[in-house]
Amino acid sequence: MSKTSDAPQDPKTIKVFFDARFTRTTHHDGISRYGACLLEALLAATNGPDSDIEVTAIIHDEAQLALLPECRSVRLTDPTSPAELFVAGRLNALGADVVFSTMQVMGSAGRRYGLILTVHDLIYYSHPQPPGDLPAALRLLWRLYHLSYAPQRLLLDRADAIAAVSATTQDLIADHALTKRPVTVVSNAAEVTASEPRTVTRHDAKTLVYMGAFLPYKNVETLIRALEHLPGWTLHLASRIGGRREAQLRALVPDRARVVFHRGVSEDEYAQLLAEATALVTASKEEGFGLPVIEAMAQGVPVAVSDIPIFHEIAAEAALYFDPDDPASVAETIVELTEAERWAAQSRAGLEQSQRFDWASSAQALIEMIRSVHAGRK
Repeated sequence: MSKTSDAPQDPKTIKVFFDARFTRTTHHDGISRYGACLLEALLAATNGPDSDIEVTAIIHDEAQLALLPECRSVRLTDPTSPAELFVAGRLNALGADVVFSTMQVMGSAGRRYGLILTVHDLIYYSHPQPPGDLPAALRLLWRLYHLSYAPQRLLLDRADAIAAVSATTQDLIADHALTKRPVTVVSNAAEVTASEPRTVTRHDAKTLVYMGAFLPYKNVETLIRALEHLPGWTLHLASRIGGRREAQLRALVPDRARVVFHRGVSEDEYAQLLAEATALVTASKEEGFGLPVIEAMAQGVPVAVSDIPIFHEIAAEAALYFDPDDPASVAETIVELTEAERWAAQSRAGLEQSQRFDWASSAQALIEMIRSVHAGRK
């Protein structure tokens, strides 16, 4: 255990344990960033002398602390370990009142505390390819888990309440009747704050940026094929990518089209790419939220995205929408941004829309869940 206090606790204090064991150790992925940003906002909201909530982060590797805000922490088992089946006993012994997990797979047998689990999306039911960094045995379990909604229902109904990262995910949970527990939106949000309105337009830059994974449902292939209809344009693929996947995508690049594989960029390099871009683009067929879209809008960069529910939720009228199965539709939509007035209008709209999602509001939603769950177990 680290950064914990030996001082006696006020019996009225709600001891909250925030499961941050899915935090990365060198750089964030989507779930890691969600947890770190939400934890920071939760700590800020409960830091006052009159707060009735004490927050302790759960980690499994000391290296995770480098990507987390400074706070009390306790080191428990790796969430992918068989010992996860017994993690509730450890938390019972620590006096947990409420435990919040940024995932839905936390062990809960024998718990004596309130439990809030998080659902990010249901993507892997329709696209069941597991993350490549998981051990072979876990990849097999991953595929078996997503053959049916039954395991998900079992896990979620063992909690007291469910957090969804978007209203779209909340609706999907209801549509598939995944739980009888109350579901509350604890929204994802951008880590960056909104910039000032852009004084220089990039309507004539003919430069596009994609930030995200290269899994099949991300549909980067359509973005590349759209370049056939966009002579003179450059597509920057900013994310890390494996050699085999890069070779697959390079084989699709049309003659005389320019695609730049950056294989990962720093935050400063990414900010520079966005500053010089006509638009951020994504042809994803499913998303739990879409942080790159929010972050681009917050920097005044227009976005052209798939016509799917989650992007309408987060971008509304600030985005231009295209058919993700039609490269020509992608190109036609992007060409609209070559008009200076349209580019500037979308830039302004994005700045305004991006401010509808913020971590302080998400932390308040989580605090209300914590208090409700705690009160319900008295």
